[in-house]
Amino acid sequence: MRERFEYAVVWMVLRVLGALPRTLARALGHAVALLAYFALSKLRRVGLRNLDIAFPRMPRKQKKTILRRLYGGLGRQLVEFCRFPKYTRRNIEEIAVYEGFENYERARRAGKGVFFLTGHFGGWEVGSFATSVYGNPLRIVVRELDHPLVNTLVNCYRTLHGNVLMDNRDFVRGIIGAVRAGETVGILMDTNMTPPQGVFVDYFGELACTASGMARIALRTGAAVVPAFTLWDEVLRKYKIIFDEPLTLLRTGDDEADAVANTAMFTRKIEEYARRYPDQWMWLHRRWKTRPEGGGKIY
Repeated sequence: MRERFEYAVVWMVLRVLGALPRTLARALGHAVALLAYFALSKLRRVGLRNLDIAFPRMPRKQKKTILRRLYGGLGRQLVEFCRFPKYTRRNIEEIAVYEGFENYERARRAGKGVFFLTGHFGGWEVGSFATSVYGNPLRIVVRELDHPLVNTLVNCYRTLHGNVLMDNRDFVRGIIGAVRAGETVGILMDTNMTPPQGVFVDYFGELACTASGMARIALRTGAAVVPAFTLWDEVLRKYKIIFDEPLTLLRTGDDEADAVANTAMFTRKIEEYARRYPDQWMWLHRRWKTRPEGGGKIY
């Protein structure tokens, strides 16, 4: 009974926010997000702790401003997610445009598959969805939501225009097959992991356990790694899906060392964007939860 009630609530939110005019829906989404900022004190503390690690000299007032803006961005993305069924190739430019698409095209033409190196920035759900609407569907590695009915509903929205979802618990074989077939796979590389799937690399001066699968598979298959981030642009009042040039992987012949070194390089790219757009990265996640041997607890 409880699961059905929760599903009904989520379904209602999707339908109501999706039906409202965008301006009104965004105002409502922003209000809900700010309410969450003040109500969810535990997440707020995690966010401030992460910002203390990343920007130790930044004034506390500025860190709180970053978190409020982050919540506002989450509210905005929620609204656009609810509106996914409204978007087609004819109107997708109303919410998202490409920048640097030629970098992706060049990588794709090589024919060995492409990895999108990305993270929880700005409008990550909007980015993968809009890319599929533009005619470039992806395989996306996702973690299933705990609520089965809600998980099915959310995934229905994510796959409206051809995206294919891959469970993060059993994806290696599927990814290898996809890139060898010349497909594109998107992986969010900015979440806490545990060994052996994760290796410790530097992130904002602190060791963070980070998924090494992308590096290992890219080294094995020759797939290109293209940094791709979806960021809100205040001037355009829409999202920009930014594609950087493909990264050049380190290849020394030592597979394990190369996997760690390239994972570190990928993480530096994510840190670069988090420093440039601090109010658009997901500081609410316990990124440094897994500690190296002898490392003290952070949270």
